[in-house]
Parts: sequence; structure tokens; C-alpha cells
Amino acid sequence: MLPSAEPIRELHGVTPSDLGDEVLASTQPLVLRGLVARWPAVQAGRKGADGIARAASADAYLRRFCRDASVVAMLGAPGIDGRIFYNEDLSGFNFTSVHTRLDHLLNELAAHRGNPRPPTIYVGSTTAETALPGYLEENPLDLHPRDALASIWIGNQTRTPAHYDLPDNLACVTAGRRRFTLFPPAQLENLYIGPLDFTPAGQPISLVDLDQPDLERFPRFSEAMRHAQAAELEPGDAIFIPSMWWHHVEALECFNVLVNYWWRQSPAYMDTPANALLLSLLSIRDLPPEQRHTWEEIFRHYVFQADEKTAAHIPAGARRALGPIDDNTARMLRAQLLRKINR
Repeated sequence: MLPSAEPIRELHGVTPSDLGDEVLASTQPLVLRGLVARWPAVQAGRKGADGIARAASADAYLRRFCRDASVVAMLGAPGIDGRIFYNEDLSGFNFTSVHTRLDHLLNELAAHRGNPRPPTIYVGSTTAETALPGYLEENPLDLHPRDALASIWIGNQTRTPAHYDLPDNLACVTAGRRRFTLFPPAQLENLYIGPLDFTPAGQPISLVDLDQPDLERFPRFSEAMRHAQAAELEPGDAIFIPSMWWHHVEALECFNVLVNYWWRQSPAYMDTPANALLLSLLSIRDLPPEQRHTWEEIFRHYVFQADEKTAAHIPAGARRALGPIDDNTARMLRAQLLRKINR
């Protein structure tokens, strides 16, 4: 029998003015009940006697901010049951991506509110201020001094497979309900991750269907579930997802809206480590075993266990890439890498 996920730790009574490092620098996920309950968007998302009425209220609120902005939407047939995924042989995807006006997409969502098995309609990670100018001013969340990017997610009953994000993530439900299932970064090998360079939405995803896990094909997933944490969020609730935690997200109602904030605990000049991973696959993985082991030691010395002693024998002014990296050094290193890659 598949183990059940443990509940994510919850904090109650936290207000936006209370947010500090205890929450935003946590290395464990946290559910913040009622964090943004006072937002007008949340009040609209709670108004109504049933899911359809609440959807209509939340929809009407969003339309106040619609201009002529276009968004990228993922559209899938009813048969995919909301799961944003690959086709059967992983040569493509089970949905179509289209550019459309946001108000047109809201019309499409409204047309299927009473449909027990609607087509999948999903707008992911759209810059909130671009899509809905003025929305953030009415629904503010100040994460200063963190320079956070605010995005909005809109759709019906959808399922996003487990994936990670490099930035820390504070996600706030404003309409509908969402269920989050999280896995620690160390569960990588038990989640059966798909291709790194061909993904449905930009990040590698688990190939395991959490609703119907195939344990014959993915037997180690049982071990991943022993470490899983889960929570269901209502409008006004928020969840903090630390960097690199795998998260499966399920939107549960006919109309769901989420606003999230991303930021990195690193300088802006740093590239994503995923680029280094792809370059390592190209240049290291297929070396003879002894050479690969040698490069493992080199990376350990210069990267993973680097400290003040690593380059202490080199005069400070001559350390170059081994010295402190700033904006100028990063630009020079990036230019050098591009020249080498493009030879």
C-alpha cells in the first residue's frame, strides 16, 4: 500500500507584516493559513453559495483589470483529465499552447463551469502586472528587501506533475482550492524525472501520475511518498516552497487563481545551475570512468568544498575566476564561456 503524505507544517495568524526570515528563509515548506485573507481578490473568490457562484465572483473581479493583454494558455482535451504532461511516447505533449487574449480565455473558462469533465484550460506563470495591470496594487504583498517576481496562474481543474523551481516560492491562493504535494530535493532518484531539455513548461517533471501511480514501472516512488508532505489550500491561504523542493500541484475547482512570488537567495549575476548541468552532460558524463572520477574531485575542490584556502596560494590580484565574483567578473566569465562553446 502506498504511504500517505505527512501534513505540511502550518502557521496560523501570520500577517503580511509578520513575514521575515523565519518563514522566507526556511529550508522546510510551510503553510500560512489566512496570510492574504484580506485581499479583495480573496474576498471575491469566497463570495457565493457554491463553486460555480464563487467562480463567477472571482471571474468578475479579474475582469476589472483586463485590458488587451495576451497570455500563453495550455489547452487539452477532456481525456487528459487536467494533467499537463507528455504524449504517450514522450515525443510531444498532451496539450496545445496558444497565444490568446486573457478575457477570451476567461470566456472559455466560464463556458465550461458546469461541465463535469471539461477540457483542460491553464495559464501558468504569467507576469501579474503585465496581464492584469493594477491587480497587485489592490492586493499587495511587500516582501522587501527581497526583489520578488509576482506571477499569476489561472485555470480550471488541472494537475501539474512534480517539478522543482530554483527560486524560493511563496504561493497565495485567491480563488478555488489547490492541493500541494511536496518532496524533499533528496528524493530525486525516486521521482523518475523525465527529459531535462524537453519539458511541458520549462522544468523537468516526474513521470509518475500521483493519482494513479504505476508502481511496477516506478517502484521507488513508494519511498518518495514516505518523505512526502501535503496540504490543501483555500482562498487566502499561502504556502512557502523552498528552493529545489519538488512540488505537485492540483487545482480542484472549476475556476482557480493563484498569485506567487519568486526570489533567489543569490546575486542576480549568477546563472541557473541547470545550465552547468547540461554543459556537464555534454562534457563530462561520457568520459572514461577514471577521467570522470578525476573531474568529480576537481569539482569537489573548486566548487562544492571551496573555501578561503582553495586559492590562498595565488596572489589576490591574480586569482581571477578563483577570486570573489561580482557583476564584472560574471560578464567576463560568461563571454569566455560563450567563445569556447561557439568555437
